Amino acid sequence: MKENLSKKPNNEHNHNEHNHEHSHDVKDQSVFRMFLPAVISFSILLFGIVFDNFIENTWFNGWVRFVWYLIAYIPVGLPVLKEAYESIVHGDIFSEFFLMGIATIGAFVIGEYPEGVAVMLFYSVGEVFQAMAVTKAQSNIKSLLDQRPDEVTVLENGQPRVVKAVNAKVDDIIQLKSGEKLGLDGKLLSEKASFNTSALTGESKPDTKIKGETVLAGMINLNSVSQVKVTATYKDSKLSKILELVQNATAQKAPTELFIRKFAKVYTPIVVFLAIGITFLPYFFVEGYEFKNWLYRALVFLVISCPCALVISIPLGYFGGIGAGSRNGILIKGSNFLDILANIQNVVMDKTGTMTEGVFKVQEVLFNNDFNKDEILQWINVLESKTTHPIATAIHDFVGEIDHSIQLENVEEIAGQGLKAEINGKELLVGNLKLMKNFNISYDLNTENIVYTLIAIAVDKKFVGYLTIADSIKEDAQQTISKLKSLNVKTTMLSGDKSSVVDFVAENLQIENAFGDLLPEDKVNKVKEIKAKNQSVAFVGDGINDAPVVALSDVGIAMGGLGSDATIETADIVIQDDKPIKIPMAINIGKQTKKIVWQNITLAFVVKAVVLILGAGGLATMWEAVFADVGVALLAILNAVRIQRMKF
Repeated sequence: MKENLSKKPNNEHNHNEHNHEHSHDVKDQSVFRMFLPAVISFSILLFGIVFDNFIENTWFNGWVRFVWYLIAYIPVGLPVLKEAYESIVHGDIFSEFFLMGIATIGAFVIGEYPEGVAVMLFYSVGEVFQAMAVTKAQSNIKSLLDQRPDEVTVLENGQPRVVKAVNAKVDDIIQLKSGEKLGLDGKLLSEKASFNTSALTGESKPDTKIKGETVLAGMINLNSVSQVKVTATYKDSKLSKILELVQNATAQKAPTELFIRKFAKVYTPIVVFLAIGITFLPYFFVEGYEFKNWLYRALVFLVISCPCALVISIPLGYFGGIGAGSRNGILIKGSNFLDILANIQNVVMDKTGTMTEGVFKVQEVLFNNDFNKDEILQWINVLESKTTHPIATAIHDFVGEIDHSIQLENVEEIAGQGLKAEINGKELLVGNLKLMKNFNISYDLNTENIVYTLIAIAVDKKFVGYLTIADSIKEDAQQTISKLKSLNVKTTMLSGDKSSVVDFVAENLQIENAFGDLLPEDKVNKVKEIKAKNQSVAFVGDGINDAPVVALSDVGIAMGGLGSDATIETADIVIQDDKPIKIPMAINIGKQTKKIVWQNITLAFVVKAVVLILGAGGLATMWEAVFADVGVALLAILNAVRIQRMKF
């Protein structure tokens, strides 16, 4: 079962993560304030190097020189030493802070003051850049999603009054001016209004709503003054839930990310003991052993070994992928799903509402002349009003207003077949041909030439006739399948609709495999067949009716994030604007994220391995060590941030 992201992340590795996050929490600090310790340290260090190398000065030596560089060390070194102490108190001895502390204090012990200060200085600058990158990634996502205004205009007895959005209540009437953002979810009371939904969907194309339709917090009114009736409080709006999901997404770690954290915990103590070995073991094997020389090599080795390039840049890479998805109206609920998307082999999709519009229209009505067509249609209209299926909406649109004088009894929904009820002592059946067979209703129909969805009707054990209902294919569906094929992803369509309709859509879109007339358990079996071949599966549907398939698949993708709270909560990925083209886009984001993450891993390991060997052999100084640690971290961070600027 997939984890529910509304749960709090478990406390494994909590202290280590807390330390990092604490050192990177810069939301309330100005850039100048963040860099101030580094600027002070650099200025004092620069003067010290000038005195050391360019000015013949007898007073700048001994204790004066030590104190001078100690003052330069304190602004950048003290915060790191404090973090090292807190890590040790919490049982995490071999942290990167501990490594930096040993290395720089050791440099002071052997008189390499400038290098000791430089290591902390560049580490400090690197931390600030890392913090800025993380903060920018977080603020990018928040600014994309948290579009709710703080205040709304509520009509009280016809008079407008501005109130805090959090204080607005369900059933309040909001007045929305042209160009104003809606603060809460509601239903449109005005006859018609156009909205910019880009904050929710990433799509700037205006969306026209008519009276009674749902409008959501974050939408911008594009035309005349409109009125909206509030249906959900501020904290319960779709946008609030979406924002919470994206902010919690980092709690769901990718396997690569978890591996690196575990690796760092094993790797760090090993390099500490290797550094001790580099310091003392040569005494037994090297002629003319010089303690200071070998200690310096060990300190260089320690600086190089810091795993911060991996520990920071890799989560940032995944966070960038989640941010890139959000910017394009794709909510990815955890970095683990980015990894799954990158390797997905099969996309299995529902038909209605996924590859088709989900807006049905009655095409033809063919009834036996022995029955009163208008009367039967009124009965069907009342029966279908008991369900929210799109077919029911199509029948209602075709027949018109419901006749409330018609009384139905014993209404029953038969899963995968249709509806049954009693009217005036007669049995009324409305559904597919399976329903007719199930109740032994005989009919004479040649269904081969009927492409559209067929709704059969029977009254009092006699076949009345049928309606045909059609749904149109989404305009970007063809492009979606083409892009999936270019990504070497196999496509399969599963639907409860009749096989001829499913085959017709699949043939038009060139979907490789298509199966119709399926019950929910049949869909589960089809997905099991694919998984039995050891192939990964992404299922795309509405996330509610297909819950068993979503749970079984490696990643569940829900269409219609704006339409259902349950969809948002059950799916692993939510496509907010119902556009199937976002499916290959999500896969591509996963692939690009994984590519960048592995570039960073390779860069860090290769550079560190080379400089570690050189350091142990005495061929690398502290300056090379600083590049191997902080320099590589900065390069990795810049590479990770790159994904947020990519176009997919």
